[in-house]
Amino acid sequence: MSRQRFRETGFTVGSLPTGPANGITDVPGVSVGHVTLIEEREGVSVRTGVTAILPHQGNPFRNKVAAASYVINGFGKTTGLVQVDELGVLESPIMLTDTFGVPAATEGALRYMMELDEGVGAEAGSINIVTGECNDKFLNDMRGLHVRPEHAVEAIREAKAAHDAGRPAAEGAVGAGTGMVCYGWKGGIGTSSRVVEAEGSVYHIGVLTLTNFGKQEDLTVLGQPIGRLLQEREAEGRNDDGSVIIVIGTDLPLDARQLKRLAKRASFGLANTGAIAHHGSGDIVIAFSNGNLVPHEPQSDFVPMRTVREDGALISACFRAVVEAVEEAVYNSLFAGESMTGHQGRTVRGLPVKETAELLRSRLLL
Repeated sequence: MSRQRFRETGFTVGSLPTGPANGITDVPGVSVGHVTLIEEREGVSVRTGVTAILPHQGNPFRNKVAAASYVINGFGKTTGLVQVDELGVLESPIMLTDTFGVPAATEGALRYMMELDEGVGAEAGSINIVTGECNDKFLNDMRGLHVRPEHAVEAIREAKAAHDAGRPAAEGAVGAGTGMVCYGWKGGIGTSSRVVEAEGSVYHIGVLTLTNFGKQEDLTVLGQPIGRLLQEREAEGRNDDGSVIIVIGTDLPLDARQLKRLAKRASFGLANTGAIAHHGSGDIVIAFSNGNLVPHEPQSDFVPMRTVREDGALISACFRAVVEAVEEAVYNSLFAGESMTGHQGRTVRGLPVKETAELLRSRLLL
């Protein structure tokens, strides 16, 4: 059967409305591009790729976005997050790939930014590239270093093209998600969004997840122990701890401290799916707001920045939006995942969507 998004099976997560595409690209200006590598090379299987998330369609170095990160569990290999947390801004595309692809993806993003802006690395100073990763070695020949800098450049250009064409982010075994495993089933890219209103205006909070974590018996969907109920359908996926990268984007004007507060709430959305942040799981959140742009060369000693009041209902609505969108993005990554055979003949099955939906209906008395 063709794969469905979680919501297309008749279920919803939470109470807040979604954006039109129910994805991170509902945030105006945000776009996502994937380069997917599925090949057989000299007796090894390549099942990997690169994903690029653009915080807006301009030059992110010259017009930085407010940003923060939060580490739920630090078993991860990222670049750039130290400076993001120190300065409270993001000045590059966010790149996602496999663990050993981090140097190449970072180099590719750097080369793209140097081509875009001749001041990078020259009179305008250095640039901080942000890259996150998950380990796809169960399905991918990760030692082969198949991700190259040109794949990162291509992913960024694809993100620009996707924005121009109005394409939402693809899900499942695409880009960085190609070789990923989630709760023992085929994981990868998932995305979701929520809408909040303030003073007559509509704002968007979008989430993109790269899911590569969890054990089958822990999978929980809408509070139901789906992983245990599917035990007779062994997922056959790898049994180590895995990782997850969560990207949160919004057009609501938030500062870095407020974005870190949002990023912390991602852990509740993960927990709703059954995650416990295993010892070896790199669970890392990156949050940004393109509702607050910070110029690289301000014309004044003072940089104006709007923020949300924190003694009202709006900030709590934002927290709820993150929790709901993270949970649904994880489900979408699983519902989009199709069975895949990769490195050393290993196979990871796609979550049995029809059976999962039937179990949910029976358990929820729908």
